[in-house]
Amino acid sequence: MALRLPAIMKTTAARLSALYLLLFMLCAILLVFYMTSLSARMLMAQTQDTINEEVLGLATGYQRGGIPVLVRVVSQRSRQPGANLYLLADPNGQILSGNVQSIQPGVLQREGWTAQPFSYERYGEVLRAGQGVGGEQTEAVAPIEVGHNAIAVVLRLPNQMILLVGRDLGEPERFRDVIQRSLMLALGMMAFGGFLIWYFVGRRALRRIDSVSEASARIMGGDLSGRLPVSGAGDEFDRLSENLNTMLTRIAHLNDGLKQVSDNIAHDLKTPLTRLRNRAEAALAGDKTSADYREVLDGTIAESDQLIRTFNAILMISRLEAGYSAEALAKVDLGTVVRDVIELYEPVAEELGVTLNAPESETFHVSGNRELIAQALSNIVDNAIKYSTDATDKPRVCVTLERGGGELRLVVADNGQGIADEGDRKRATERFVRLEKSRSQPGSGLGLSLAKAVMTFHGGRLELLPGNPGLSVLMGFPASKDE
Repeated sequence: MALRLPAIMKTTAARLSALYLLLFMLCAILLVFYMTSLSARMLMAQTQDTINEEVLGLATGYQRGGIPVLVRVVSQRSRQPGANLYLLADPNGQILSGNVQSIQPGVLQREGWTAQPFSYERYGEVLRAGQGVGGEQTEAVAPIEVGHNAIAVVLRLPNQMILLVGRDLGEPERFRDVIQRSLMLALGMMAFGGFLIWYFVGRRALRRIDSVSEASARIMGGDLSGRLPVSGAGDEFDRLSENLNTMLTRIAHLNDGLKQVSDNIAHDLKTPLTRLRNRAEAALAGDKTSADYREVLDGTIAESDQLIRTFNAILMISRLEAGYSAEALAKVDLGTVVRDVIELYEPVAEELGVTLNAPESETFHVSGNRELIAQALSNIVDNAIKYSTDATDKPRVCVTLERGGGELRLVVADNGQGIADEGDRKRATERFVRLEKSRSQPGSGLGLSLAKAVMTFHGGRLELLPGNPGLSVLMGFPASKDE
């Protein structure tokens, strides 16, 4: 859609283009005047040097032979092609010899260099109206024509005769005009080129800005699936659009996560809250002993603690997925974290008849938060112990630490039934997702979700792989520069 001029001038691109064009034109105009003035001064200086040389030559002739020689030299030089101006006049200003037929009045009355260029006519040219030979005023006898302009030096000889030696300014003026016309033509061409650049480049940029504005308006209208256009040119507009599209994708992902969390909270937390209500209602119905009330209160406290842990896990996941955490980052020894978690869960594993071990490995360090990494590993080990109890062979869980593929890999493997379906393995890391095999085990479905959020916060990855048998959970950390 074509924009009217006032609307175009409201855009930053058009204003900048107009400002640059104005500055360019001012600089070009100053350059024109400067070059014209410089060339005029140079030509004037050259002309004055030429006249001085002529005067020196005539002075030599005058000293050698007096007036007769001077008259003869002036007559000879005045007849040469491209000659300078030569004029020899009596004390009253009457022209006696030379190639000047008439001259502007008052020029011969002042000695030295003429203050300003003066007009004159050579022999054979039409006289200007009101001007006669020697500068005398006469009646107009011919059409009015503009004479030539020249500069000269006027000398008065010892016998009071007047000698004028000058040079026509036609050539310097033509040269100055040529330079001026050339610079003006260059200015016009550059201005026209600037207009073409604005028309083809500036208008294209404006159209791209309009398309970005239209896409932004649709997105602000609620269409979060919309994206800013990318032309593929790889310029700053494309880089800006790509960054904004990445941001929109991230926002859409966070919104989907928020919606999912809201739905899951409404669905999965309804059951424990219902149990709390039913337990309180049962305690109030009928006669109960102090032991019964204490049992109900203990169960209520345990259920409340579980709810608090669930909400804390949800808040932690949300903070980590948003890329914010108040936890400090430092150099963490993964081997130490593994040993501490193994030591913590060995009694639980032994009670359930599960073998829990971690082979010795070399020292690996990552940049991260030790508590968060330990929490994620604890969740994974806890799941592995619980779901390895249904193994056909002796239940076992192995935690290994190794290097591979440019990352540090912390792998927790069990020999339980595992998760055969790839889609179920991906779903298992989502919030509140509990597969059918998990329904018989206690939990809220947030353990793997928290582990995934921790790995994302550390710039790593969490991947569930088939163990054949069992399940292997891989925690991939980017290797630090020191490793």
